[in-house]
Amino acid sequence: MNIRELVIQRIPEIPALPAAATRVLHLVNDPDIGIGAIMDAIEYDPVLTTEVLRLANTAYFAGPRSIATLRDAGVLFGTERILHLVLATALFPIARQPLRGYDLPAGQLIRHAMAVAIGAEQLATLCGRPAPDHTFTAGLLSDIGKIVLGSFLEIDAEPVVRLAAGERISFEIAEREVLGIDHAEVGALLLEAWNVPENIIDVVRWHHDPDRGAGDRYTVDLVHIASHLSAGFGLGGGIDGLNYKPCGNALSRLNADHVMLERAACNMLIGLAQIQQQLPESP
Repeated sequence: MNIRELVIQRIPEIPALPAAATRVLHLVNDPDIGIGAIMDAIEYDPVLTTEVLRLANTAYFAGPRSIATLRDAGVLFGTERILHLVLATALFPIARQPLRGYDLPAGQLIRHAMAVAIGAEQLATLCGRPAPDHTFTAGLLSDIGKIVLGSFLEIDAEPVVRLAAGERISFEIAEREVLGIDHAEVGALLLEAWNVPENIIDVVRWHHDPDRGAGDRYTVDLVHIASHLSAGFGLGGGIDGLNYKPCGNALSRLNADHVMLERAACNMLIGLAQIQQQLPESP
């Protein structure tokens, strides 16, 4: 069995999302289900309900408002935003663990994930085009594959690091050369196992190679550039650090100049701070 096959075999070992979060995912994809049924599914899990409500009350999501109940959040945000909150809440305990294979201390992966999600939405605003509903969730989950691949790099990351530095290639290309698979593909396979909607999986799969994405390229471009903005500020930087290359075509498609990128980065950092200030347990 080669390394790629061993990596794929490891995917089912990653803890599944909470049952209530999985139930919400299924309900959101059913056009015949209303927001009331989705609220019922969340309230079935008291811990999830508490954490979703806490996240909903952060300044980034609620602004100056105070949201007293989950039902109020549902009315205010709508189905897709509630899904963002549920997945973010479910992801915290999984993604805040240290990833020694990528030399990431505890909390760094989730900080990067939140920054990418926020940055992608801010970029869309500055582009003057609405962010598709799944943008935040896709950004949040974009590097989820590192949780699986990190255990293999923990054993021996040196060949990947040496290849990326020596050949001056992006880290995900070095992963494919050495391991036969990169963290973006691993993430897509993990999300398939979690039954996450296909439009989110496509973004995760191509977020380091947006020219190859055949579907919603706009969201892929947003997440791709937001990931570079986050890494540029040292959020989630481990052994891969800044060893990724932004796609020039993605920048052109977004018509993004350096002024727009600076504003997006500034808004991303403000949004991240707004969430972290009101979530004292977050890293």
